[in-house]
Amino acid sequence: MSGHSKWSTIKHKKAKVDSQRAVVFQKYSRELIVAARLGGADPAGNFRLRTAIEKAKAAGLPNDNIKRAIEKGAGAGAADNYEELTYEGYAAGGVAVFVEAMTDNRNRTAGDVRSYFTKYNGSLGANGCVGWMFDQKGVITYNEETDFDKLFEEAINLDAEDVTEEDGSYKVITSVENFQNVVEGLEKAGLQSETAELTRIPQNTVEVTDEKIADQILKLLDKLEEHDDVQNVYANFDISDEIMQKLEG
Repeated sequence: MSGHSKWSTIKHKKAKVDSQRAVVFQKYSRELIVAARLGGADPAGNFRLRTAIEKAKAAGLPNDNIKRAIEKGAGAGAADNYEELTYEGYAAGGVAVFVEAMTDNRNRTAGDVRSYFTKYNGSLGANGCVGWMFDQKGVITYNEETDFDKLFEEAINLDAEDVTEEDGSYKVITSVENFQNVVEGLEKAGLQSETAELTRIPQNTVEVTDEKIADQILKLLDKLEEHDDVQNVYANFDISDEIMQKLEG
């Protein structure tokens, strides 16, 4: 998963440089709309909406935007009819790519996603072709100032699957089914998380040693991330720090 983490770091750097706030805000607004439409406008009784609000606030989405998106989803405004879709395929070098999207025009989104894969030497496949390579998990992140012993004990008591240390932070891993229970249980224990989200973790990684292939992979993932309809992108590559530095340079 190290390659995915490195790519995430690069994305955050790019976001600051490129100031693509409008695209980011659009993604969070769509999640708020869909969450409110499916589970109602009260975050106290809608866990998906509650986590969406927390992520939107952390990303800097203004409170007015959050309120409008929730009202749209709950039927107080003219809501766009978004549907959730996934796309699966391979990037250059045989790297598996899993895409989660929300769209009001599936033909447009599918056409765009397919063209990106083709442009950067990849191929879009049928649903199921790579999805089995990724385990869907809940990941709850805590900063390094958190009492690790307490976090570990409470998490295990709540039947979390694992507690790890990575890049100066602690991560609690849960099943999808137990995610809400663990998040709320740790909060009751006085442990405040930095982030809590459902993600897809690759079962194994593909080591990429060719600089040209690495460049094609990263360009494909960036292009997908920049698309308005794409919410999340997951890939199972591992690129060395040396090649990363060359590409960043």
